[in-house]
This record gives sequence, structure tokens and C-alpha cells, in this order.
Amino acid sequence: MEYISTRGGTRAMDFEGALFSGYAPDGGLFMPQNIPSLDRDTLRRWSSLCYPGLVKELCSLFIPANLVPRNTLSDLIDRAFSRFRHKDVVHLSRLKDGLNVLELWHGVTYAFKDLSLSCTGQFLQYFLEKKQKHVTILVGTSGDTGSSAIESVRGQKNMDIFVLLPKGFCTEIQELQMTTVIEDNVHVFAAHGNSDEIDEPIKELFADDDFARKYNLMSLNSVNWSRIMVQIAHYFYAYFQCAPSLDTTPLPVVEIVVPTGGGGNITAGCIAQKMGLPIQLVAVVNSNDIIHRTVQHGDFSLAGSVKATLASAMDIQEPYNVERILWLLSGSDSRLIKTLMERFSVSKSLKLPENLHRKLSETLQSCSASDEDIVGAMRRCWEENQYLLCPHSAVAAHYHYSKPYRTCLHPKFSCFSSFCSIPRCCLAPASAAKFKDAVLRAGLVPQIPPEITALTAMETRSTPLERGQDWAQVLRGRIGAVAQQW
Repeated sequence: MEYISTRGGTRAMDFEGALFSGYAPDGGLFMPQNIPSLDRDTLRRWSSLCYPGLVKELCSLFIPANLVPRNTLSDLIDRAFSRFRHKDVVHLSRLKDGLNVLELWHGVTYAFKDLSLSCTGQFLQYFLEKKQKHVTILVGTSGDTGSSAIESVRGQKNMDIFVLLPKGFCTEIQELQMTTVIEDNVHVFAAHGNSDEIDEPIKELFADDDFARKYNLMSLNSVNWSRIMVQIAHYFYAYFQCAPSLDTTPLPVVEIVVPTGGGGNITAGCIAQKMGLPIQLVAVVNSNDIIHRTVQHGDFSLAGSVKATLASAMDIQEPYNVERILWLLSGSDSRLIKTLMERFSVSKSLKLPENLHRKLSETLQSCSASDEDIVGAMRRCWEENQYLLCPHSAVAAHYHYSKPYRTCLHPKFSCFSSFCSIPRCCLAPASAAKFKDAVLRAGLVPQIPPEITALTAMETRSTPLERGQDWAQVLRGRIGAVAQQW
């Protein structure tokens, strides 16, 4: 299994090379050269596996045994999930009105990114210990990525992590989960800008080949293939939990509703579908609706500035993982993707070619939700189930409540019946405990665990990045200074 850039200008790499990379040197994102195809027998065999078991099976398809022996891979994944609070790691709550909520937030930071980042942290540590190597991790976060990334590598002597958070755009708890981690290898920067603005200095540093090589720069954002790979398991687990039976021909279809910001999770869903999992995908967004407009109209263009919403981790106008989806749907046409992405980089406006837009709209449905929609879904779910949704999960629940009846639309998996409704699963990326203000806005009572409440009394540490400063230059200086201590 080798990995290539979506833009075709970089030599193929093995899993280790892709793991330790951020953006590819040509500006693209790494993807597997070939996507494995699974048959019915494999799906039936996997249907009885627990979530960690599915992660192990999927990772073994993308990580050759000569790089990580199978027993070692299994141990690494077990270690990754050892800090999760739920015995099943993830949990499906079956609620009234057919609302199935897959809770992906039982990790240390109460967010779904703990799942992929805990595994990625173990993979990194495995290779670094073998090669006695040190890396510099550079991460931008819209809310949850930063704290999950920090928890995955905190205290490790062969990794330093630099996290940029958008000051004022995260919730208090999200920010405290980053700034209260006082470790020698953790460096948090509070930038006075939005999520898209903090991506710019990060891209600049990765584009500087000499700097990136000198300090072994890498990313734990969802530009990193390892995160996408682990997240594929969400879709297999959701499917096996919700499919009525695997004894029918064709296999039953399950619709999976995915709260979407940067697009990493929905990319994993597209790969699962490509592998042969019979799922329909729905990308649900907040008022920052570029993905919704792209699916509906082929309009991949910015629409003014980023809007601050209750679903703050999804307040993103430039979802970089769309590049991976378009590459997948174009038949791995790197030349086309390079042309399209370079055009978007210059103009921030792109009209998809008609054929590519058609394939995208066949692969994905989409929906956008306002803050009022989010609050309404949170209230209804509580009134009917006494179950608190976070605002991101509520974006998915809004879709469910507004689209109560669904038939199979995907041409590959069609059951050819206009009267056949299909089961639906809504992915829940975070716990409501992290979003007290949104819960109060919905007129509900927050339920805050003691370990989150304790954050407010803890020491904090971060470096401000003010408007007018050269953020990339500040980062260069700090990374260089820290490297003197290696």
C-alpha cells in the first residue's frame, strides 16, 4: 500500500512517510493509491466485531505488516483506547422517532477526535522509538482537534506540539482543555483570528521545505491520512449497529448523517462507501455552508467571512478535505485536482466541472442548519428523550427531524423500491458537556462532569498572537528556540 498526493507532483510514500507528513510538498493531500474493495463475506464477518476490532481490521488494510507487525498493531490500538470511559469505546443510543445517535465522544476530551488521534499518537510513538527521532507537530484547531492532539502526545520526549487556537471562537471549556496542559512539550498559541486565518501561517511553514525538513515538521490535523483511516471505522460500526440484516440481497442500505466542518469525517465516509459499504451519506453543516453549496450547486466558493455559530468547531469556510473527496470521485485524476485547487487558492471561487458535480451529488446529500435549527433540535431531543445533544450533534438531529422519511438514492446500492425507508444513524462528534452556553441557549440545564468543572480552577499557559504580528515568523522563532533544547 503506497500513498500519493491528490495533485500528483510527489513521489509515492509508504504509511510511515504519509504519517509523518502534513500537506504533500506539491500542496496536495496524501491518499492511498488504491482503495481496498470488500466483499459480502468480509462484511458479514466484520459485523460481529467490536469497535476496536473494526479499527484493527481497517488499519491492517492500510498499514503493511512489514511496517507494523499485526500483533504490535493490535497492541497499539488497544493502548490507544485504554483511556476511554465507555466499555465499548463508542456507543449507539436508540432514541424516539427513529433517532439513532452514535456517541463518538467517550475519550479524554469528550470529542470524536480522541478516537483517531489516540491511535495516531500510538503510531507516531512506535516509529519514533524505533528510529530515535524527534518531530515537531503543528496543529490549527477550530475547537476540539487541539485538545485531542495534545492529549495524544503530552509528555512525550520525542515530540513537541504547537497548537494554534482561534481566541474567542472556541468555547471556554475547549480552550481550557488546551491551555491547562502544562507540559514541556506542549506549546499553545491563542491567535486573534478565525479558524481559516490560523491555517495560513501553518500552510506557510509546511510550504517551506527547508524549514519543514530541519525541524521534522508534521501535522495532526485531518490533513494527516492516519486520522482519516481510523475514522473509516465509524461508518462500519454505525452500519453494523443499524442495518436490519445482512442476509438480504442486495445488502440493506443505512443512511449516515455527518456533522461536517473541515470535511475529514465525511471523507472517511466516502472511502467506506468506495470500499463497498452500502451507506448513503449526508453532510450536514451550520451557517458556514460551503460544502452544502458545493453538493447542491457545484459552487465551491467562499461566502464572505466565517460566521460564528453555536456549532463552533464547524465554523470553517475552507474545508481542505474536499480535495480528497473530489480526487476520489474524479477517478484519481491528479491533474484535474491540481488545476481546480490552484484555481481555488487564487480566487477562492470555483465552479465544479459538470461531471464531477454530478458524481458528488450522487455520493452525498447535504443540509445546512441555522442556530435556531440547532436550538430547536436540542430542545426536541431533550423533551422526547431527556437526552442532551451538543450543538454539532444537533445539526445532524435537525436533519433527522426535518427529513423523517428516506428512500435509497445511491445508484450503486439502490433497492429499487420507492416505498422502502431505510435506517438512519446520526454521528455525534462531541458531548454536550463541552457546550454549556449552547445548552443554556436552548433553555436546558447543563450536565457538567467533575473533571471538566475542575478545569476552571487550574493554571493556564498560552502565548497570544495579535493581529498585525507575523504569525508565521513568531512560530518559526518559537520552534527554533524549542529545538535548541532537544
